Amino acid sequence: MRNHWNLRNTEGYFRIEYIIGAFLLIRLIGITNAPLEIAHNWRQVTGLMVARNYFEIDPTFWLPRVDETNGLTGIIGMEFPLLNYLHYLFSLVFDYQHWYGRLINLIVSSVGCYFFYKLIKERINLKTAYYATIFLLGSIWFIYSRKMMPDTFSMSLGFIGLYFCQVHLRNNAIKSYTLFYLFLSLAFLSKISALMCLMGIPFLMGKNQSNPAKIRVAIGVLASFILTYLWYFQWNPHLSETYGNWYNSGTSIGKGFMELMGNVPETLKRIYFSSFNSYIAFLLLVCSTVYLIIKKQYKSLLFLTLTSALFLIYMSKSGSIFYIHGYYIIPIVPMFSVIIGMLINSIKNQKIVLALVILFLIESLSNQQHDLFIKESETYKLTLENIISEYSNRNDLVAINGNGNPQELYLSHRKGFVLNNEDLMSTEKIDEIKSKGCQFLIINRHAYSKSINFTRIFKNEDYIIYDISD
Repeated sequence: MRNHWNLRNTEGYFRIEYIIGAFLLIRLIGITNAPLEIAHNWRQVTGLMVARNYFEIDPTFWLPRVDETNGLTGIIGMEFPLLNYLHYLFSLVFDYQHWYGRLINLIVSSVGCYFFYKLIKERINLKTAYYATIFLLGSIWFIYSRKMMPDTFSMSLGFIGLYFCQVHLRNNAIKSYTLFYLFLSLAFLSKISALMCLMGIPFLMGKNQSNPAKIRVAIGVLASFILTYLWYFQWNPHLSETYGNWYNSGTSIGKGFMELMGNVPETLKRIYFSSFNSYIAFLLLVCSTVYLIIKKQYKSLLFLTLTSALFLIYMSKSGSIFYIHGYYIIPIVPMFSVIIGMLINSIKNQKIVLALVILFLIESLSNQQHDLFIKESETYKLTLENIISEYSNRNDLVAINGNGNPQELYLSHRKGFVLNNEDLMSTEKIDEIKSKGCQFLIINRHAYSKSINFTRIFKNEDYIIYDISD
Protein backbone atom coordinates (compact mmCIF):
# COMPACT_ATOMS: atom_id res chain seq x y z
CA MET A 1 0.00 0.00 0.00
CA ARG A 2 2.82 2.39 0.88
CA ASN A 3 4.48 1.73 -2.49
CA HIS A 4 1.20 2.32 -4.32
CA TRP A 5 0.83 5.78 -2.84
CA ASN A 6 4.49 6.67 -3.42
CA LEU A 7 4.72 9.74 -5.67
CA ARG A 8 7.65 8.26 -7.56
CA ASN A 9 8.09 5.03 -9.49
CA THR A 10 11.00 2.63 -9.36
CA GLU A 11 13.01 4.81 -11.76
CA GLY A 12 12.63 7.85 -9.54
CA TYR A 13 10.14 9.64 -11.81
CA PHE A 14 6.77 10.92 -10.69
CA ARG A 15 4.27 8.11 -11.16
CA ILE A 16 2.43 8.37 -14.45
CA GLU A 17 -0.90 8.02 -12.64
CA TYR A 18 -0.28 11.32 -10.86
CA ILE A 19 0.80 13.04 -14.04
CA ILE A 20 -2.32 11.85 -15.86
CA GLY A 21 -4.36 12.95 -12.85
CA ALA A 22 -2.73 16.40 -12.90
CA PHE A 23 -3.57 16.84 -16.58
CA LEU A 24 -7.14 15.74 -15.85
CA LEU A 25 -7.47 18.35 -13.10
CA ILE A 26 -6.09 21.11 -15.33
CA ARG A 27 -8.61 20.26 -18.03
CA LEU A 28 -11.45 20.47 -15.52
CA ILE A 29 -10.99 24.24 -15.77
CA GLY A 30 -14.09 25.48 -17.58
CA ILE A 31 -15.44 21.95 -18.01
CA THR A 32 -19.00 23.23 -17.47
CA ASN A 33 -18.62 25.91 -20.15
CA ALA A 34 -21.25 26.02 -22.85
CA PRO A 35 -19.91 25.04 -26.31
CA LEU A 36 -18.86 28.59 -27.14
CA GLU A 37 -15.14 28.07 -27.70
CA ILE A 38 -14.08 28.97 -31.22
CA ALA A 39 -12.49 25.63 -32.11
CA HIS A 40 -15.15 23.32 -33.48
CA ASN A 41 -18.15 24.37 -31.43
CA TRP A 42 -20.25 23.19 -34.38
CA ARG A 43 -18.89 19.65 -34.01
CA GLN A 44 -19.67 19.63 -30.32
CA VAL A 45 -23.23 20.92 -30.63
CA THR A 46 -23.99 18.25 -33.22
CA GLY A 47 -23.10 15.60 -30.65
CA LEU A 48 -24.96 17.49 -27.92
CA MET A 49 -28.08 17.60 -30.07
CA VAL A 50 -28.04 13.82 -30.33
CA ALA A 51 -27.62 13.37 -26.57
CA ARG A 52 -30.37 15.87 -25.74
CA ASN A 53 -32.76 14.36 -28.27
CA TYR A 54 -32.20 10.91 -26.77
CA PHE A 55 -33.24 12.48 -23.48
CA GLU A 56 -36.17 14.56 -24.69
CA ILE A 57 -37.58 12.73 -27.70
CA ASP A 58 -36.59 9.12 -28.31
CA PRO A 59 -33.85 7.02 -26.64
CA THR A 60 -33.68 4.49 -29.50
CA PHE A 61 -29.92 4.05 -29.76
CA TRP A 62 -29.66 3.35 -33.49
CA LEU A 63 -31.81 6.36 -34.46
CA PRO A 64 -29.69 9.39 -33.47
CA ARG A 65 -31.22 12.74 -34.38
CA VAL A 66 -30.05 16.35 -34.60
CA ASP A 67 -31.92 19.64 -34.31
CA GLU A 68 -31.20 20.70 -37.88
CA THR A 69 -34.21 18.79 -39.14
CA ASN A 70 -34.91 20.82 -42.31
CA GLY A 71 -38.56 20.07 -41.71
CA LEU A 72 -37.98 16.32 -41.35
CA THR A 73 -37.25 14.07 -38.35
CA GLY A 74 -33.60 15.01 -37.85
CA ILE A 75 -32.59 11.32 -37.77
CA ILE A 76 -29.10 11.16 -39.20
CA GLY A 77 -26.30 8.77 -40.11
CA MET A 78 -23.26 9.37 -37.94
CA GLU A 79 -20.60 7.69 -35.83
CA PHE A 80 -21.78 4.96 -33.49
CA PRO A 81 -23.28 7.27 -30.81
CA LEU A 82 -21.73 5.63 -27.75
CA LEU A 83 -20.45 8.91 -26.27
CA ASN A 84 -23.82 10.56 -26.92
CA TYR A 85 -25.72 7.70 -25.32
CA LEU A 86 -23.51 7.74 -22.23
CA HIS A 87 -24.33 11.45 -22.02
CA TYR A 88 -28.02 10.55 -22.20
CA LEU A 89 -27.66 7.94 -19.44
CA PHE A 90 -26.01 10.52 -17.18
CA SER A 91 -28.93 12.82 -17.92
CA LEU A 92 -31.43 10.21 -16.78
CA VAL A 93 -29.85 10.36 -13.35
CA PHE A 94 -28.83 14.02 -13.05
CA ASP A 95 -31.06 15.76 -15.64
CA TYR A 96 -29.60 17.06 -18.89
CA GLN A 97 -26.53 19.32 -18.81
CA HIS A 98 -24.37 20.01 -21.84
CA TRP A 99 -21.06 19.43 -20.02
CA TYR A 100 -21.61 15.75 -19.20
CA GLY A 101 -20.20 14.81 -22.59
CA ARG A 102 -17.06 16.82 -21.92
CA LEU A 103 -16.53 15.07 -18.60
CA ILE A 104 -17.16 11.58 -19.99
CA ASN A 105 -14.67 12.12 -22.79
CA LEU A 106 -12.09 13.55 -20.38
CA ILE A 107 -12.38 10.56 -18.04
CA VAL A 108 -12.27 7.94 -20.81
CA SER A 109 -9.38 9.70 -22.57
CA SER A 110 -7.42 9.89 -19.30
CA VAL A 111 -7.97 6.18 -18.67
CA GLY A 112 -6.98 5.56 -22.29
CA CYS A 113 -3.67 7.39 -21.73
CA TYR A 114 -2.96 5.11 -18.79
CA PHE A 115 -3.55 2.00 -20.91
CA PHE A 116 -1.40 3.58 -23.63
CA TYR A 117 1.37 3.86 -21.03
CA LYS A 118 0.90 0.25 -19.85
CA LEU A 119 0.93 -1.01 -23.42
CA ILE A 120 4.16 0.77 -24.39
CA LYS A 121 5.77 -0.08 -21.07
CA GLU A 122 5.27 -3.80 -21.61
CA ARG A 123 6.14 -3.79 -25.32
CA ILE A 124 9.14 -1.41 -25.23
CA ASN A 125 10.24 -0.11 -21.82
CA LEU A 126 9.15 2.08 -18.94
CA LYS A 127 11.01 5.27 -19.89
CA THR A 128 9.78 5.27 -23.49
CA ALA A 129 6.23 4.72 -22.25
CA TYR A 130 6.62 7.45 -19.65
CA TYR A 131 7.80 10.13 -22.05
CA ALA A 132 5.48 9.03 -24.86
CA THR A 133 2.52 9.44 -22.50
CA ILE A 134 3.62 12.91 -21.41
CA PHE A 135 3.95 14.03 -25.02
CA LEU A 136 0.55 12.53 -25.82
CA LEU A 137 -1.02 14.36 -22.86
CA GLY A 138 0.47 17.65 -24.02
CA SER A 139 -0.41 17.17 -27.68
CA ILE A 140 -3.61 18.13 -29.47
CA TRP A 141 -5.20 15.60 -27.12
CA PHE A 142 -4.96 18.21 -24.38
CA ILE A 143 -7.95 20.18 -25.67
CA TYR A 144 -9.85 17.63 -27.72
CA SER A 145 -10.08 15.16 -24.85
CA ARG A 146 -12.32 17.67 -23.06
CA LYS A 147 -14.71 18.34 -25.93
CA MET A 148 -17.97 16.59 -26.73
CA MET A 149 -16.30 14.84 -29.66
CA PRO A 150 -15.47 11.13 -30.17
CA ASP A 151 -11.94 11.47 -31.59
CA THR A 152 -9.78 10.92 -28.50
CA PHE A 153 -12.62 8.91 -26.93
CA SER A 154 -12.50 6.30 -29.69
CA MET A 155 -8.71 6.08 -29.77
CA SER A 156 -8.66 5.62 -26.00
CA LEU A 157 -11.05 2.69 -26.28
CA GLY A 158 -8.65 1.34 -28.91
CA PHE A 159 -5.71 1.56 -26.49
CA ILE A 160 -7.67 -0.44 -23.94
CA GLY A 161 -8.53 -3.01 -26.60
CA LEU A 162 -4.88 -3.30 -27.67
CA TYR A 163 -3.77 -3.75 -24.09
CA PHE A 164 -6.16 -6.65 -23.56
CA CYS A 165 -5.08 -8.07 -26.92
CA GLN A 166 -1.56 -8.16 -25.52
CA VAL A 167 -2.80 -9.77 -22.31
CA HIS A 168 -4.71 -12.42 -24.25
CA LEU A 169 -1.69 -13.28 -26.38
CA ARG A 170 0.11 -13.93 -23.11
CA ASN A 171 -2.52 -15.80 -21.08
CA ASN A 172 -5.06 -17.14 -23.65
CA ALA A 173 -7.90 -16.31 -21.23
CA ILE A 174 -11.50 -15.84 -22.37
CA LYS A 175 -11.89 -12.71 -20.22
CA SER A 176 -8.98 -10.86 -21.84
CA TYR A 177 -10.18 -11.91 -25.30
CA THR A 178 -13.68 -10.64 -24.61
CA LEU A 179 -12.36 -7.30 -23.38
CA PHE A 180 -10.04 -7.02 -26.39
CA TYR A 181 -12.89 -7.62 -28.83
CA LEU A 182 -15.36 -5.40 -26.97
CA PHE A 183 -13.13 -2.34 -26.66
CA LEU A 184 -11.62 -2.64 -30.14
CA SER A 185 -15.09 -2.90 -31.68
CA LEU A 186 -16.39 0.08 -29.71
CA ALA A 187 -13.31 2.06 -30.75
CA PHE A 188 -13.80 1.41 -34.47
CA LEU A 189 -17.52 2.07 -34.24
CA SER A 190 -17.22 5.27 -32.19
CA LYS A 191 -15.03 6.84 -34.88
CA ILE A 192 -13.78 4.99 -37.92
CA SER A 193 -10.43 6.80 -37.70
CA ALA A 194 -9.66 4.59 -34.67
CA LEU A 195 -8.83 1.92 -37.24
CA MET A 196 -5.33 3.37 -36.90
CA CYS A 197 -5.08 1.21 -33.76
CA LEU A 198 -4.90 -1.80 -36.05
CA MET A 199 -1.27 -1.05 -36.80
CA GLY A 200 -0.35 -1.96 -33.24
CA ILE A 201 -1.66 -5.52 -33.44
CA PRO A 202 1.08 -7.09 -35.65
CA PHE A 203 3.71 -5.64 -33.33
CA LEU A 204 2.07 -7.26 -30.32
CA MET A 205 2.58 -10.69 -31.83
CA GLY A 206 5.86 -12.43 -31.22
CA LYS A 207 7.35 -15.88 -31.45
CA ASN A 208 6.33 -16.68 -27.87
CA GLN A 209 2.59 -16.43 -28.54
CA SER A 210 0.69 -19.53 -29.59
CA ASN A 211 -0.76 -19.77 -33.08
CA PRO A 212 -4.30 -20.43 -31.77
CA ALA A 213 -4.14 -17.15 -29.82
CA LYS A 214 -3.00 -15.28 -32.92
CA ILE A 215 -5.81 -16.82 -34.95
CA ARG A 216 -8.36 -15.78 -32.32
CA VAL A 217 -7.02 -12.22 -32.42
CA ALA A 218 -7.31 -12.20 -36.22
CA ILE A 219 -10.90 -13.45 -35.97
CA GLY A 220 -11.68 -10.75 -33.39
CA VAL A 221 -10.28 -8.03 -35.64
CA LEU A 222 -12.27 -9.37 -38.59
CA ALA A 223 -15.46 -9.45 -36.53
CA SER A 224 -14.81 -5.84 -35.45
CA PHE A 225 -14.35 -4.92 -39.11
CA ILE A 226 -17.67 -6.47 -40.00
CA LEU A 227 -19.53 -4.56 -37.27
CA THR A 228 -17.87 -1.33 -38.36
CA TYR A 229 -18.72 -1.97 -42.00
CA LEU A 230 -22.37 -2.69 -41.18
CA TRP A 231 -22.74 0.52 -39.15
CA TYR A 232 -20.91 2.92 -41.47
CA PHE A 233 -21.59 1.50 -44.90
CA GLN A 234 -24.97 -0.20 -44.50
CA TRP A 235 -26.93 1.33 -41.63
CA ASN A 236 -25.86 4.97 -42.04
CA PRO A 237 -26.62 5.13 -45.78
CA HIS A 238 -29.98 3.50 -44.95
CA LEU A 239 -30.73 6.27 -42.43
CA SER A 240 -29.71 8.89 -44.96
CA GLU A 241 -31.94 7.47 -47.69
CA THR A 242 -34.87 6.85 -45.36
CA TYR A 243 -34.89 10.09 -43.42
CA GLY A 244 -33.40 12.47 -45.98
CA ASN A 245 -30.36 13.75 -44.07
CA TRP A 246 -26.94 14.03 -45.68
CA TYR A 247 -24.36 11.47 -44.61
CA ASN A 248 -20.63 12.23 -44.89
CA SER A 249 -18.92 9.10 -46.17
CA GLY A 250 -15.80 10.96 -47.27
CA THR A 251 -14.55 11.29 -50.81
CA SER A 252 -12.71 8.96 -53.18
CA ILE A 253 -9.06 8.42 -52.29
CA GLY A 254 -7.86 9.79 -55.63
CA LYS A 255 -9.99 12.93 -55.46
CA GLY A 256 -9.12 13.48 -51.81
CA PHE A 257 -5.40 13.17 -52.52
CA MET A 258 -5.66 15.81 -55.23
CA GLU A 259 -7.48 18.10 -52.78
CA LEU A 260 -4.60 17.67 -50.33
CA MET A 261 -2.08 18.45 -53.06
CA GLY A 262 -4.10 21.55 -53.89
CA ASN A 263 -3.28 22.99 -50.46
CA VAL A 264 0.04 21.48 -49.42
CA PRO A 265 0.96 24.24 -46.90
CA GLU A 266 -2.17 23.71 -44.78
CA THR A 267 -1.92 19.93 -45.12
CA LEU A 268 1.66 19.95 -43.83
CA LYS A 269 0.76 22.39 -41.06
CA ARG A 270 -1.61 19.82 -39.60
CA ILE A 271 1.38 17.50 -39.27
CA TYR A 272 4.20 19.79 -38.19
CA PHE A 273 2.18 22.02 -35.87
CA SER A 274 -1.41 20.96 -35.16
CA SER A 275 -0.39 17.51 -33.93
CA PHE A 276 1.38 18.90 -30.84
CA ASN A 277 0.80 22.67 -31.12
CA SER A 278 4.55 22.81 -30.73
CA TYR A 279 7.48 23.31 -33.06
CA ILE A 280 9.74 21.75 -30.43
CA ALA A 281 7.78 18.50 -30.64
CA PHE A 282 8.00 18.43 -34.43
CA LEU A 283 11.76 18.98 -34.26
CA LEU A 284 11.98 16.08 -31.83
CA LEU A 285 9.86 13.95 -34.16
CA VAL A 286 12.26 14.60 -37.04
CA CYS A 287 15.25 13.86 -34.81
CA SER A 288 13.52 10.69 -33.60
CA THR A 289 13.12 9.43 -37.16
CA VAL A 290 16.77 10.15 -37.91
CA TYR A 291 17.74 8.39 -34.67
CA LEU A 292 15.81 5.26 -35.66
CA ILE A 293 17.55 5.22 -39.04
CA ILE A 294 21.02 5.70 -37.56
CA LYS A 295 20.42 3.02 -34.93
CA LYS A 296 18.92 0.69 -37.53
CA GLN A 297 15.75 0.22 -35.51
CA TYR A 298 14.08 -1.54 -38.43
CA LYS A 299 11.04 -2.79 -36.55
CA SER A 300 10.25 0.71 -35.26
CA LEU A 301 10.85 2.18 -38.72
CA LEU A 302 8.48 -0.40 -40.20
CA PHE A 303 5.87 0.56 -37.60
CA LEU A 304 6.35 4.24 -38.49
CA THR A 305 6.18 3.57 -42.23
CA LEU A 306 3.11 1.32 -42.19
CA THR A 307 1.21 3.57 -39.78
CA SER A 308 2.04 6.63 -41.88
CA ALA A 309 0.92 4.82 -45.04
CA LEU A 310 -2.43 3.91 -43.48
CA PHE A 311 -2.82 7.45 -42.23
CA LEU A 312 -2.13 8.82 -45.72
CA ILE A 313 -5.05 6.73 -46.98
CA TYR A 314 -7.20 8.19 -44.21
CA MET A 315 -6.05 11.70 -45.14
CA SER A 316 -6.87 11.09 -48.78
CA LYS A 317 -10.28 9.67 -47.94
CA SER A 318 -10.94 12.82 -45.90
CA GLY A 319 -9.73 15.17 -48.63
CA SER A 320 -9.86 18.90 -47.93
CA ILE A 321 -11.65 18.25 -44.64
CA PHE A 322 -8.32 17.02 -43.27
CA TYR A 323 -6.62 20.41 -43.44
CA ILE A 324 -9.78 22.41 -42.72
CA HIS A 325 -10.37 20.65 -39.40
CA GLY A 326 -7.33 20.36 -37.16
CA TYR A 327 -8.61 17.41 -35.14
CA TYR A 328 -8.26 15.02 -38.09
CA ILE A 329 -4.58 14.64 -37.14
CA ILE A 330 -5.49 13.06 -33.78
CA PRO A 331 -5.29 9.35 -34.79
CA ILE A 332 -1.59 9.45 -35.69
CA VAL A 333 -0.41 11.54 -32.73
CA PRO A 334 -0.02 8.49 -30.42
CA MET A 335 2.43 6.95 -32.90
CA PHE A 336 4.34 10.24 -33.10
CA SER A 337 4.46 10.28 -29.30
CA VAL A 338 5.93 6.77 -29.16
CA ILE A 339 8.66 7.68 -31.64
CA ILE A 340 9.54 10.82 -29.65
CA GLY A 341 9.50 8.77 -26.44
CA MET A 342 12.10 6.43 -27.92
CA LEU A 343 14.41 9.36 -28.66
CA ILE A 344 13.98 10.90 -25.21
CA ASN A 345 14.69 7.52 -23.66
CA SER A 346 18.04 7.42 -25.48
CA ILE A 347 19.23 10.73 -23.98
CA LYS A 348 21.44 10.01 -20.96
CA ASN A 349 21.65 13.54 -19.58
CA GLN A 350 18.54 13.93 -17.41
CA LYS A 351 18.87 17.72 -17.30
CA ILE A 352 18.54 17.84 -21.09
CA VAL A 353 15.56 15.49 -20.92
CA LEU A 354 13.85 17.60 -18.29
CA ALA A 355 14.51 20.79 -20.26
CA LEU A 356 13.06 19.33 -23.46
CA VAL A 357 9.93 18.07 -21.73
CA ILE A 358 9.35 21.34 -19.87
CA LEU A 359 9.95 23.49 -22.96
CA PHE A 360 7.55 21.32 -24.96
CA LEU A 361 4.82 21.55 -22.33
CA ILE A 362 5.24 25.31 -21.96
CA GLU A 363 4.95 25.86 -25.71
CA SER A 364 2.15 23.37 -26.30
CA LEU A 365 -0.06 24.29 -23.35
CA SER A 366 0.48 28.01 -23.98
CA ASN A 367 -0.88 27.49 -27.48
CA GLN A 368 -3.91 25.58 -26.16
CA GLN A 369 -4.82 27.19 -22.82
CA HIS A 370 -7.29 29.56 -24.49
CA ASP A 371 -9.60 26.60 -25.08
CA LEU A 372 -10.21 26.27 -21.34
CA PHE A 373 -12.04 29.58 -21.38
CA ILE A 374 -14.74 31.24 -23.45
CA LYS A 375 -14.64 34.72 -24.89
CA GLU A 376 -16.92 37.27 -23.30
CA SER A 377 -17.90 38.32 -26.81
CA GLU A 378 -19.57 34.93 -27.37
CA THR A 379 -21.72 34.79 -24.23
CA TYR A 380 -24.60 36.74 -25.75
CA LYS A 381 -25.57 33.54 -27.56
CA LEU A 382 -26.63 32.03 -24.22
CA THR A 383 -29.57 34.48 -24.09
CA LEU A 384 -31.12 33.08 -27.24
CA GLU A 385 -33.25 30.35 -25.68
CA ASN A 386 -34.89 32.76 -23.23
CA ILE A 387 -35.53 35.29 -25.98
CA ILE A 388 -37.17 32.90 -28.43
CA SER A 389 -39.15 31.22 -25.65
CA GLU A 390 -41.14 34.44 -25.20
CA TYR A 391 -42.54 34.05 -28.70
CA SER A 392 -42.59 30.34 -29.46
CA ASN A 393 -42.85 26.91 -27.91
CA ARG A 394 -40.41 24.04 -28.29
CA ASN A 395 -42.34 22.51 -31.19
CA ASP A 396 -42.15 25.60 -33.42
CA LEU A 397 -39.61 25.34 -36.22
CA VAL A 398 -37.12 28.19 -36.54
CA ALA A 399 -34.38 29.18 -38.97
CA ILE A 400 -31.18 31.01 -38.10
CA ASN A 401 -28.33 32.39 -40.18
CA GLY A 402 -25.65 30.12 -38.79
CA ASN A 403 -23.81 29.95 -42.13
CA GLY A 404 -23.32 26.22 -41.82
CA ASN A 405 -22.86 26.21 -38.05
CA PRO A 406 -25.80 24.79 -36.02
CA GLN A 407 -24.45 26.21 -32.74
CA GLU A 408 -27.19 28.81 -32.21
CA LEU A 409 -29.91 26.42 -33.32
CA TYR A 410 -28.81 24.14 -30.48
CA LEU A 411 -28.59 27.06 -28.04
CA SER A 412 -32.09 28.19 -29.00
CA HIS A 413 -33.34 24.72 -27.96
CA ARG A 414 -35.42 24.55 -31.12
CA LYS A 415 -35.57 22.42 -34.25
CA GLY A 416 -35.38 23.75 -37.77
CA PHE A 417 -33.01 25.17 -40.35
CA VAL A 418 -29.52 26.67 -40.56
CA LEU A 419 -29.29 29.26 -43.34
CA ASN A 420 -26.47 31.10 -45.06
CA ASN A 421 -26.61 34.89 -45.25
CA GLU A 422 -27.29 34.64 -48.99
CA ASP A 423 -30.42 32.59 -48.25
CA LEU A 424 -31.91 35.56 -46.40
CA MET A 425 -32.08 37.45 -49.69
CA SER A 426 -33.65 34.53 -51.57
CA THR A 427 -37.43 34.60 -51.79
CA GLU A 428 -37.37 31.02 -53.04
CA LYS A 429 -35.39 29.81 -50.00
CA ILE A 430 -37.64 31.59 -47.53
CA ASP A 431 -40.74 30.19 -49.28
CA GLU A 432 -39.15 26.73 -49.15
CA ILE A 433 -38.58 26.74 -45.40
CA LYS A 434 -42.05 28.23 -44.83
CA SER A 435 -43.56 25.38 -46.82
CA LYS A 436 -41.75 22.96 -44.50
CA GLY A 437 -43.30 24.53 -41.41
CA CYS A 438 -40.74 27.17 -40.38
CA GLN A 439 -42.46 29.93 -38.37
CA PHE A 440 -39.67 32.15 -37.07
CA LEU A 441 -36.53 33.57 -38.60
CA ILE A 442 -33.71 34.45 -36.18
CA ILE A 443 -31.03 36.79 -37.48
CA ASN A 444 -27.68 37.12 -35.75
CA ARG A 445 -26.95 40.80 -36.29
CA HIS A 446 -23.21 40.27 -35.84
CA ALA A 447 -23.28 38.21 -39.04
CA TYR A 448 -25.99 40.03 -41.03
CA SER A 449 -27.06 43.66 -40.67
CA LYS A 450 -29.69 44.19 -43.37
CA SER A 451 -33.42 44.29 -42.66
CA ILE A 452 -35.90 41.78 -44.09
CA ASN A 453 -39.46 42.38 -45.20
CA PHE A 454 -41.26 40.31 -42.55
CA THR A 455 -43.02 41.10 -39.30
CA ARG A 456 -40.38 41.89 -36.72
CA ILE A 457 -41.28 40.69 -33.22
CA PHE A 458 -37.98 41.22 -31.40
CA LYS A 459 -34.83 43.25 -31.74
CA ASN A 460 -31.77 43.92 -29.58
CA GLU A 461 -28.12 44.56 -30.35
CA ASP A 462 -27.49 40.85 -31.03
CA TYR A 463 -30.63 39.38 -32.60
CA ILE A 464 -33.67 40.20 -34.68
CA ILE A 465 -36.56 37.74 -34.79
CA TYR A 466 -39.13 37.74 -37.57
CA ASP A 467 -42.45 35.96 -37.67
CA ILE A 468 -42.61 34.48 -41.18
CA SER A 469 -45.71 32.35 -40.68
CA ASP A 470 -48.68 33.15 -42.92
